[in-house]
Amino acid sequence: MSAVQQAKLALVDVTGLAKDALHIYVSLVVFFGACLIFRWKAWQVKPLLAVLLVAAFGEVLDLLDQYANDCPLMWGESAKDLVNTGMVPTILMLSARLSGIFRKDRAED
Repeated sequence: MSAVQQAKLALVDVTGLAKDALHIYVSLVVFFGACLIFRWKAWQVKPLLAVLLVAAFGEVLDLLDQYANDCPLMWGESAKDLVNTGMVPTILMLSARLSGIFRKDRAED
């Protein structure tokens, strides 16, 4: 088992969360972290692209690990993980873009 897989299992053990739930939390950390570090806005596509890039990199590592261990490549699981990881940041970006809920100049109701 690779160091990446061991780290993921350790994270599951420490948090008590399922791997699918961790995908969501990691995506939120990357999304909001990119907004904070690079001063990107939530309505921009850039933070979402950062999430998708990190998710794709993680899935490539998973597939390489499967290949190195002579396991069948689980493309369906990788696709599910990409969708699962990108869903909440996509909803946040579209909400910010279409509704303006993250704008400072939004008039108070």
